[in-house]
Amino acid sequence: MASVSVFGSSRVRSAVRTVSATLVALAVFALAPAHASKYAAIVVDANTGKTLHESNADAPRYPASLTKMMTLYMVFEAMEAGKVNKSTRIPFSKHAAARPPTKLGVRAGGSISLETAIYALVTKSANDASAALAEYFGGTESGFARKMTAKARQLGMTKTTFRNASGLPNSAQKTTARDMAVLGIALREHFPKYYGYFSTRSFKFGKRRMRNHNKLLGRVKGVDGIKTGYTRASGFNLVSSVKTGGRSVVAVVMGGRSGRTRDAHMAELIKKYLPKASTRDRGPLVAKRTINPGSIAVAGMVALPKANIPTPKARPQEVVVAAYAPEPAPRPGAPVPGGGGDVATEIRNSVAARVDPVKTSSTAVSGWVVQVASSPNQKDALVALSQTRAAAGNILSDASPFTVPFEHEGTIYHRARFGGFTTKTAAWNACKALKRKKIECYAAQQ
Repeated sequence: MASVSVFGSSRVRSAVRTVSATLVALAVFALAPAHASKYAAIVVDANTGKTLHESNADAPRYPASLTKMMTLYMVFEAMEAGKVNKSTRIPFSKHAAARPPTKLGVRAGGSISLETAIYALVTKSANDASAALAEYFGGTESGFARKMTAKARQLGMTKTTFRNASGLPNSAQKTTARDMAVLGIALREHFPKYYGYFSTRSFKFGKRRMRNHNKLLGRVKGVDGIKTGYTRASGFNLVSSVKTGGRSVVAVVMGGRSGRTRDAHMAELIKKYLPKASTRDRGPLVAKRTINPGSIAVAGMVALPKANIPTPKARPQEVVVAAYAPEPAPRPGAPVPGGGGDVATEIRNSVAARVDPVKTSSTAVSGWVVQVASSPNQKDALVALSQTRAAAGNILSDASPFTVPFEHEGTIYHRARFGGFTTKTAAWNACKALKRKKIECYAAQQ
């Protein structure tokens, strides 16, 4: 009898332990800030590009209304190019007007100003305004989404695909926490004139006051934006930008169980990792890639070679996105250098010959430099140097052109750079002057 009693008591204790463990697990699951299958997070030092924290940062996730960050990137780009202004009227088609909430409720045939549309996306996260912007700039929303995806690739967001401009449910619309961090940093760096829209607490539309869904604004010190998002499939998403005390981070939380737990988790991440961020600003982290129809045949730039820049781990620290357009064919009757062969190659050889290949390939340059291109062909890099110097006038008169090789996936590429700048300010000023001449560039420390 005693042995039976002992055996029974053991089974009871085991059952109690099992039930207790289950209850604890259920309690933890209920209190968890995010769905395990949807959760992802990353915290990036926006001064250096260093990843301070990450969890599932490269796993595919649904962006929901974080999509509107890219929609606004495209809008800001058009504004900066002078194609539109704040007063430009944005018409609403039947398609745009029919988008489900959240929305402004503008009827088909109506219109709003571009600035109103921006405020609507930043605060109300209006899906109808997103579709209207997409149709205005892309002809159709699907066409605009393709442009958004192309822009994502240019920025280094290799795991992001857009199918609409709002973030409404679409199983093919995917991103990662890391890609969203890249986009958040790009918005800050590329459009300082317009980034302030993301800090808008509320705006008045007609008789209605629409408040920002981002509850961290004004509640967490240093938070200046940028976007929330939610669908049933994505969970509660948030990208936050923080600047305080010389430190700056961009953080992403995806898959939250509720807006409240998502916000609390974001606040915890900011509190923990902001003190670990650097106070030293190393300059832009995300290269701004544009098509330049001017004299230099560079179609883009490269991402800055910062340590641990927020890009997928499988990629190297510097990602080549530079490309060369075909060289113009010679005028009819004009002699072809070298007498035959590939015309583009001959022209590259001719132009490259104007730059000392020994100096440009072997001179060690320290200090601050200005980079204008990167190519797998050194002669193309030399062409870029020659054409840049010719187009730059006195801006680079005292600078020394050179190329720097680096390896990417087994291929040697060549950075085209100008050295001789003794300070960061001197290099940045030179780059600003080049950009005024429509020559893309960035300053970096060699």
